[in-house]
Amino acid sequence: MAFCIITDSASDVPENVIKEYNLHVMPTPVTIEGTDYFDGETIFPDEFYQIQASGKNILTYHISQYMFYEHFLPFAKRGDEVLYLCFSTGIAGTYNAAKLAYEQVLEEHPDFKITIIDTKCASLGYGLIVEKLLRMQKNGAPGELLIEAAHFFCQHMEHAVTVSELDYLFKGGRLTRTSFLAGTVLDIKPIIIVDENGSLKAVEKTRGWKKAQKRILDMVGEKGKNLENQEIGVVYGMDREAFKYLKGELISRYHVKGILEGRVGCAIGAHTGPSILGIVFLNETNDKYDAYL
Repeated sequence: MAFCIITDSASDVPENVIKEYNLHVMPTPVTIEGTDYFDGETIFPDEFYQIQASGKNILTYHISQYMFYEHFLPFAKRGDEVLYLCFSTGIAGTYNAAKLAYEQVLEEHPDFKITIIDTKCASLGYGLIVEKLLRMQKNGAPGELLIEAAHFFCQHMEHAVTVSELDYLFKGGRLTRTSFLAGTVLDIKPIIIVDENGSLKAVEKTRGWKKAQKRILDMVGEKGKNLENQEIGVVYGMDREAFKYLKGELISRYHVKGILEGRVGCAIGAHTGPSILGIVFLNETNDKYDAYL
């Protein structure tokens, strides 16, 4: 019997972390021109963004109850205990489908134990939490402490996000036509967070792409805690130059302990476009958990 930490691909956990810890990642489905693909399994960011730029019809949907059942069943058969870090319910219905699948598995394996946490986070926001928990486990943290730490990290995770192109937010119904047209003409870039309900929320506007990047960097200093002892997550779609700028500034300005680098996959990228940039970090730390990091 093992204690297993798992997640879904909307967490955008970097490939090197997946390989290092043999992390089980359940792929988020995406439909392109009527054909189903699976994020991180049969389609990857570079290919996805090329397809998106071509104007093909793209739809995303959350992992279904049946898919979850298929993923949970092997753990139940082995007698493993599972901690599943789940995509925010404020963005997708993943959590409810996972709960239903767990109940289905219990009918066959009544001793199966899984803790499903609605992270109320998106992309590397909970990918960073997964990485922290895996490191804690490697350094000897017991299962109960990992579950406790997971709740703490989810409660205190901040997201500072921006996009250069407004087209995708408009197409997805997250911008009105008036805001889209005005924003395009005036070169306005939204500053987006994940709010207390786990939903994407535009909270500010800046003029110009460089100013937007500087603004999300400023937010790290305004909201972050104990940054010199934190590993910070930085994630992007296709703008690698901006990504490198953010990394350099985080190191020189805040002297962060480390940086976890991620790519935004289909689950978020389908709705934001390739220009998305994000920084994820904690607004509070705890020595009890830091001792294992």
